[in-house]
Amino acid sequence: MQVAVVGAGAVGSYYGFLLAQAGHSVTLIGRPALVEAVNSGGLVLESGDGTASVPVRATIAGDGVSGADLVLVCVKSGDTEAAGVMIAPHLDPAATILSFQNGVDNADRLAAVLARPVVPVAVYVATAMAGPGRVRHNGRGDLILGASETSDRIAAAFMAAGIRATVSARAVDALWAKLIINCAYNALSALTQMPYGRLVQAEGVVAAITDVVQESVAVAGAAGVSVPADILDRVLELGVTMAGQRSSTAQDLARGRPSEIDHLNGYVVRKGAVLGIPTPANRLLHTLVKLAEQKG
Repeated sequence: MQVAVVGAGAVGSYYGFLLAQAGHSVTLIGRPALVEAVNSGGLVLESGDGTASVPVRATIAGDGVSGADLVLVCVKSGDTEAAGVMIAPHLDPAATILSFQNGVDNADRLAAVLARPVVPVAVYVATAMAGPGRVRHNGRGDLILGASETSDRIAAAFMAAGIRATVSARAVDALWAKLIINCAYNALSALTQMPYGRLVQAEGVVAAITDVVQESVAVAGAAGVSVPADILDRVLELGVTMAGQRSSTAQDLARGRPSEIDHLNGYVVRKGAVLGIPTPANRLLHTLVKLAEQKG
């Protein structure tokens, strides 16, 4: 299978590595430093099993999707429309496009730009870039794909590559559940630059996380979305199962890059305003991260 990864950061590079290792032809579309490193030395994965590398092709150009059977869109939520414009002229008519992004509306936004279906995917993985062309895996890696004509076949290919993948007609519910997790941890990890394990041990943090989760669940319910009854327990469990992980928002702030906070806590705030649900805890976290971004 020909696979293109659009926005090859930590998440895209991790799944690109596993698919390439399984024998698929993978092209990464990413920043110049990544492209130079990958084309000269391969894509490197660091994990608990050691360090390994695979040869893949890398480019900065949108035509890297040409001929791809499968396109994984992994760009930040704020770059969704721009990525769609970049790749649209080069997509194969039969290609399946998957949104591997945070937030709940990226697949719809991308589909509007491309004028074709995009499959939403809830991605549960802890990764970080350890350097150009070098990704570190810290935990998990499972996927929930939205239903489509090709989703079962693609999920089978992922499973064969060692990627746990299921298909669900309620993938949007899974995206909301992940959004709630991100709202609970991303801003707090970013503002403190702490990993999840240290965060949940600090005074007042569990209570703050509880407020964020309760607000987010209320908004989801008002929007007609079903989230697991034990979502708070699942959120707090990450303080143990992903104790060493810093959020993607923390990594963005540390590098001086714009974060996705507008599409995480900010999304909950906006949706809550429309639905008449107060979201003061989410509003405060959103505001503080936006201030931190301005500070640089």
